[in-house]
Amino acid sequence: MRLEDTFLIKNKLGLHARAASVLAQLALKFDATITLYQDDKQAAGDSVLALMLLESSQGKEVKVVCEGPDAKPALAAIGELIEQRFHEHE
Repeated sequence: MRLEDTFLIKNKLGLHARAASVLAQLALKFDATITLYQDDKQAAGDSVLALMLLESSQGKEVKVVCEGPDAKPALAAIGELIEQRFHEHE
């Protein structure tokens, strides 16, 4: 199964080290290959360094693609994490 959706980065610091770490840890919980795309860059959802190299900042959109048995719950969980501003209180 392959699913994708686009999400708006809302947190002030964007996909910085802590947010990337939280996202990568979440991605590892699913039996799915998770890839994030922004502009001409892409990153594996379970790689903190790759996620940080996307340089996703507040107001940018990222496309999340999930492939595998857990694609649907993975996409939902990552979408919710981004929507919740990576659980940051700003």
